[in-house]
Amino acid sequence: MKTPVAFLIFNRPDTTARVFERIREARPPRLLVVADGPRADRPAEAGKCAAARAVIGGVDWDCEVLTNYSDVNLGCRGRVSSGLDWVFHTVPEAVVLEDDCLPEPTFFRFCEELLERYRDDLRVAMISGDNFQFGRRQTPYSYYFSRYTHIWGWATWRRAWSHHDIAMRLWPEIRERGLLPHLLGDSRAARYWADLFEKAHRGEADAWSYCWLFACWAQGALTVLPSVNLVSNIGFDGEATHTTGATRLAALPTEPMPFPLSHPPFLFGDPAADARSERELFSGAEPPVYARALSKAARLFR
Repeated sequence: MKTPVAFLIFNRPDTTARVFERIREARPPRLLVVADGPRADRPAEAGKCAAARAVIGGVDWDCEVLTNYSDVNLGCRGRVSSGLDWVFHTVPEAVVLEDDCLPEPTFFRFCEELLERYRDDLRVAMISGDNFQFGRRQTPYSYYFSRYTHIWGWATWRRAWSHHDIAMRLWPEIRERGLLPHLLGDSRAARYWADLFEKAHRGEADAWSYCWLFACWAQGALTVLPSVNLVSNIGFDGEATHTTGATRLAALPTEPMPFPLSHPPFLFGDPAADARSERELFSGAEPPVYARALSKAARLFR
C-alpha cells in the first residue's frame, strides 16, 4: 500500500485496537492519527483516551506516524473537521477510518486504485467502502456512483476536501433559491435535508458529515460506492454518541472485493439505488434508520 491512512480515534481502545490491526495488515507508509480530548464532565474518560492513543504504539512496520491530538474536547464537528483539515494540508489524498469502522482487507486496495483513477476527475468527490443496499446488486461492475457520502470507511483528495466548509456559508443562498428540490426531485426529501442542513448551519447539530454532504452536493459531485459492503461498523452500543441501539446497519457483514476491478464505462449517479436509500434510510424511513448514524464521526467526539 502506498496511500496514507487517516485514523480518527477517541475513547474506545477496544474497537481502536481492532481497526488498527486491519491498518497494520495493510501497512500504509504514513499514518495520520486524529484524536479528541476527554470531556471535562467525565473524569474516567481521560484514561480511556490515553488507552486508545496507546494503541498507536503498536506500529511495527516502516511507517511515518503523525499525530494531531487535542488536550480538550472539541466535539464531533470541530474535532473531525479540524483534524481532516490537518490531514489534507499534510497529504494530497488519504484513506479515512474511524475507530469503529472495521474494513475488509480489500477495502484498502479498492480505495487506492480508485483514488488514482479519479484523482483529477472533479465529478467524483470521494470513494466509500459502504454498501447499504442490503444484498441488492445494483450493477454488474465493481462499483456505482451515488449522491450519498457514506463515511464509514472512505477516501478522498485534498482537491475535494477543500470545498468542505464547517460554516456552510453557501447554504443560505441555496436555501433561498430553492435548489434542493431540483437536486433531489422529491419534495419530502428536500424538506428532510433542508431541515438537517439548517440545523447544521446554525450549529445545532454536532455533525461534520452534514457539512461534508452539503459541500459535495453544492459541487454536483458524486461518491463511488462498492458493489459489495467493505466496512462494518462495530460501534453500535450503549457507549456510542450517535449510533446507540439496534439497527439494521449495525455490524453489517462484509465481502472481499474481487480484482481486477470492473469499471463502469459511464459516470452517472444511480437513481434507483439513491431512491432506495432515501426511502429506506433517510426521509422515507420511520424513524430514519441512518439519521443519527450519518452524523457520527466515531460516535463519540462530543
